[in-house]
Amino acid sequence: MQPTSKPDGHGQGSAEPRLRSRTFTSMGTVVSLAIPAAPGTAPQAAVEELEAATAVVEQLFKGLDRTFSLYRPDSEASAMARGELALKDASADMRRLYVEATEWRTLTEGAFTAERPDGVVDLSGIVKAHAIREAGTSLLAFGLKDWCLNAGGDVLVDGSPTPGRARPWLAGIVDPEDRTTLLTAFPLGNAGKHALATSGTSERGHHIWSAGLQSARDQGFRQVSVAAADIITADVLATAIMAGGAGTLALATSHWDVDVLAVKNDGGLLATPGFRKLAAQPS
Repeated sequence: MQPTSKPDGHGQGSAEPRLRSRTFTSMGTVVSLAIPAAPGTAPQAAVEELEAATAVVEQLFKGLDRTFSLYRPDSEASAMARGELALKDASADMRRLYVEATEWRTLTEGAFTAERPDGVVDLSGIVKAHAIREAGTSLLAFGLKDWCLNAGGDVLVDGSPTPGRARPWLAGIVDPEDRTTLLTAFPLGNAGKHALATSGTSERGHHIWSAGLQSARDQGFRQVSVAAADIITADVLATAIMAGGAGTLALATSHWDVDVLAVKNDGGLLATPGFRKLAAQPS
């Protein structure tokens, strides 16, 4: 999933701002921040603003990774997995995010979980979205009003790629059969949807477990994309639907204001009416 606006592309005249972006690697994926450079902005000032904002986001992501990554032997999460640290003795950040994750387990009727099947606490299903949420808060505090943050397929936006206009950001959804192509693009920033997350077996199966909720007739999904007002809801529900199948999809669409595109294991597509309507609208 990626914003489909062209980075650093030139528009016609002064009406179309250039879209500048910076990337870094964290949490095992590529994180990118894109902001438009409005006409009249000094090029060097725009670059400095973007680099400063990216540095803030990168520091936040890497700090959370040092706490929550099960791939880092020196992290709190790894110490807990080895039995060297009890949850009650972990940091406040660890305990708060665990509580949030367990609340989602209740809300999704067990489709989303904060533990691996062996009982080890594993918050990888929510920590990246948490990092994006915290980064978004920092960007707003930084004074940025138009930006797109993409962390390995989970996207959060604010404002527009064209400042001062209602034009939405377009988040492209990758085809799981051919990851060099897009299935469609979904507009973010309008209709109350500012976040879109995708979970799938091809990229993120390491933290998705079926939880025994799928029926014998439920063929399951290969990839699920969820658009929501906030990134936590989008990401958690995408993971939960992957784990719980059609039953959890029905639960999600009846309890939350979300739009969903699911790719079935047989290659078929299942889209909610809201997703079809918004994805079909011209930008």
